[in-house]
Amino acid sequence: MVTVDRRTLLKAGVTATAAGALGMTTTGTAGAAVPEPAIHPTSDWGARPAAGTIVVENHKPTYIVVHHAVDPPMNDDFSLARAYYVSRYIQNLHMDKNGWIDSGQQFTNSRGGFITEGRHRSLEILRGGTQHVQGANVGNHNSEVIGIENEGLYSTVDVPPALWNSLVSLVAYIASQYGIAPEFIKGHRDFNSTECPGQVLYNRLPELRTAVGRVLGVPVARAEAQWPLLKPGDTGRQVQLAQQFLRASGFGVPTDGVFGQSTKDAVAALSVQAGLPRHTCTATKVTDETGFLGADIWPLIVPADRSAAAWRADLARA
Repeated sequence: MVTVDRRTLLKAGVTATAAGALGMTTTGTAGAAVPEPAIHPTSDWGARPAAGTIVVENHKPTYIVVHHAVDPPMNDDFSLARAYYVSRYIQNLHMDKNGWIDSGQQFTNSRGGFITEGRHRSLEILRGGTQHVQGANVGNHNSEVIGIENEGLYSTVDVPPALWNSLVSLVAYIASQYGIAPEFIKGHRDFNSTECPGQVLYNRLPELRTAVGRVLGVPVARAEAQWPLLKPGDTGRQVQLAQQFLRASGFGVPTDGVFGQSTKDAVAALSVQAGLPRHTCTATKVTDETGFLGADIWPLIVPADRSAAAWRADLARA
């Protein structure tokens, strides 16, 4: 039986009673251990030294977060050498362009199914099962998450079978080490207004939770509804509701249910006003994500007369 600490459950709005129904307890650590998959440490792929101190959070992560990475452009090289190249490429991008001290993600998963350590010390600390290395992959939530970059852009194409299988193995191992229930496997867009991890891969997250639950030997409860991601060009009731909320917040947008330029400009302005971090997933290289309306924007505009969970559920039905 996998167990989850009470802090994690309460933070996610899961009561002790609900935890029992999920086959979890609120104290202790994971029961049956999941074997560690082959994970190649930073020393294997020639990582640069970190440019600053690696921060180790003195608690377990609450969420496991799935990303995709458009850079370097994906191809059909499924070798270990390619996986090492991808890891070096991402580290260089994160350090030289984003100005981070190291790779932003804790782990990287290649299209050939090879797993590498991303940020230094991530593997060492994961093996301990009580702390986690703070990354830089989810804006305003890096103390809560452990992130996995998956090589490739998965907005319109599916992941290769090898990548999928290694993702299941890695996520199951992380969940086992930290006592994280499958319901807490998320996509980057569940926290920030970004396409990441791509619509195709994001749509497979329920399948990932089920597969991980099977490895862990626990039932998987239905995950809570998430904030929808709206993008310029979208139409429909969700867009119309967002426009109504934006108007109530002082933005002069139409309420025609069409996510046009004025709505995009309003969302972008609100993001700046709120001081939200600009999302740095490399998918922005092929898609301008400025003005996307997602998980960090909705809480700023929905009326305060209802809980976030209630609004998410209603928007999912809209």
